Amino acid sequence: MKKIIIAVLAIAIVISGCKTMNKQQKGTVAGATGGALIGAAVSHGSIWGILIGAAIGGTAGNLIGKKMDQQAKELQQAVPTAEVQRVGEGINMTFESGLLFKLNSFELNSSYEGDLASAAGVFNKYPDTNILIEGHTDDTGKDEYNQALSEKRAHSVTAFLISKGVDPKRITEKGYGESQPKYPNDSEANRAKNRRVELGVYANDQMKKDATEGKLQ
Repeated sequence: MKKIIIAVLAIAIVISGCKTMNKQQKGTVAGATGGALIGAAVSHGSIWGILIGAAIGGTAGNLIGKKMDQQAKELQQAVPTAEVQRVGEGINMTFESGLLFKLNSFELNSSYEGDLASAAGVFNKYPDTNILIEGHTDDTGKDEYNQALSEKRAHSVTAFLISKGVDPKRITEKGYGESQPKYPNDSEANRAKNRRVELGVYANDQMKKDATEGKLQ
């Protein structure tokens, strides 16, 4: 375990210290240095861990990173209310539950369906990626209720994307209830941030194959 922690810290130092690197190049370094090792060091099921762990690194990883840079840019433009981050050779997209859903409900807000439809349009433009959808809550209420709500909210987003033409074979959905907070549940502002739906976008096998063979456009 100590070796894993040391390796993660070393990679983080290398990446943070390379101020002249762009996001694509940083993703390549992370993948080449030990993406799978970083993935093992974070909590099971974490999108961050999955994205870093999926990195293949090297020249192929650089090509994937370039493609993800463009997709991330388009997602941010399509849904300015969402947080879009490049992680490794993938993308982490976070939606606030307060915008997506009615209070204590898994029914999508009709006013936000336009933003989700815009995201679906970008996903359809890049069919060689997989999409992981995770639902999360704060610590208010019973564990069982929060777990069920997080699963239903993830499924609602999945169902909507599928209705807009996203191939269901590309999508995996999970709910984690209150078990994976991003912030301490010590204030309403932080609890609001923990009530979220996160999407992880990463290369599928075909994209990795094309990148490895130098065919990725």
